[in-house]
Amino acid sequence: MSVGEEVRAEQNKPQQSLGTAAARNLATTTKSAPQMQEISSRWLLRTLPWVNVQGGTYRVNRRLSYSVGDGRVTFVKTGDRVEVIPAELGELPALRDYEDEEVLSELAVRCRQREYAPGEAIASFGGQADEVYLLAHGRVEKVGTGPYGDDTVLGVLADGAYFGDEALLDPEAIWEYTARADTACTVLILARGDVEQVAERSETLRDHLAQLRAIPEQRTNKYGEKSIDLASGHSGEPDIPHTFVDYDAKPREYELSVAQTVLRIHSRVADLYNQPMNQTEQQLRLTVEALKERQEHELINNREFGLLNNCEYDQRLQPHDGVPGPDDLDELLSRRRGTRMLLAHPRAISAFGRELNKRGLVPESIEVGGNRIPTWRGVPIYPCNKIPVSDRRTTSIIAMRTGEADQGVIGLQQAGIPDEIEPSLSVRFMGINEQAIIKYLVTAYYSAAVLVPDALGVLENVEIGRWR
Repeated sequence: MSVGEEVRAEQNKPQQSLGTAAARNLATTTKSAPQMQEISSRWLLRTLPWVNVQGGTYRVNRRLSYSVGDGRVTFVKTGDRVEVIPAELGELPALRDYEDEEVLSELAVRCRQREYAPGEAIASFGGQADEVYLLAHGRVEKVGTGPYGDDTVLGVLADGAYFGDEALLDPEAIWEYTARADTACTVLILARGDVEQVAERSETLRDHLAQLRAIPEQRTNKYGEKSIDLASGHSGEPDIPHTFVDYDAKPREYELSVAQTVLRIHSRVADLYNQPMNQTEQQLRLTVEALKERQEHELINNREFGLLNNCEYDQRLQPHDGVPGPDDLDELLSRRRGTRMLLAHPRAISAFGRELNKRGLVPESIEVGGNRIPTWRGVPIYPCNKIPVSDRRTTSIIAMRTGEADQGVIGLQQAGIPDEIEPSLSVRFMGINEQAIIKYLVTAYYSAAVLVPDALGVLENVEIGRWR
């Protein structure tokens, strides 16, 4: 008998017992709670110190500071031509807070575009600094002389950076380093002579520059804050200096942001289909999880208060070799005291691990909430999939000092709101409409504040797709 005939014979046999399909009609099925792939570890929400805010606003008071121009410059590209957006020239220290659009437009027109090949010197050490360079695309190394006469890379600049800006305020300025193109670079050049020509015809620009040139006459510390005059190590009866601590007259205020949604459940579902699991509870649970995911995304990426957008320019670093190496993280940690945590995309952590493997290094790990977290120099590196990865497979690594007591980064919330189920998160009943649909308003209020600039640092343009 062939195999086919045996199968047909088996199928034609009379049934001798209850089949499984019919038996399942009498059986109780064991079910899981609704699962959700979007749920992540949300380490930022779990580790960030949260401060209760009354009135929905948190004001960050600081000492009066004269440091200006800490942003990036944005460009518009048309074919092979690159132009700077006139208002973006206000990111330069000499043009910060200058708002005459007509004058800024004229300065933008005077910017000359130039291309540099890899390895070509853009500016040389000791030369006269009479031009400002706006880096539209590429990477530039700042090279200085080491203690033994060899070349030393002092820093790396990338898209949107500028250098040589001191030339606009100091006619005697010289280059204290050599700027060298590490890759092919597109640069816009604004000459001091062009700025002076425009200032001769614009009284507002002339007065603005004169006011800024007077600022260095006021004593400041290395952070740009007004100095507190002190005397030490004296003998006899010298005159003791008089001083006071001046405050910033226009401190920044952070208003709580909001994320909301209206959850709708038909009353028939809520009434009849609640065993063994409550439908309303499960719907609310998954909605709250999605809301928290959005909350962490906003804390990272929001243009107003997100960490990536609120990092000062002098706290933004570029990896020396593109990939995130131990030296780059050491440099990132050295920019602030008491770094409490590092945040990185899981793929960035993987790329960093590959660099450690090449050097034969094994990072230590610590246990946090039952999870093994890798560390570097004792600082935990938490995974965060909300940090974006660009089309060029580059991302960022965030370093933070946290807490009010340490003048770090803090989360902002307002506890005690009506119908609260967690601090600053509420579920409010909105009634039942004529279609018998129950509605709940789910709301979360949150924000983040950077108390002093060096509390937050970012390693930008980290390559995560290079394998070699």
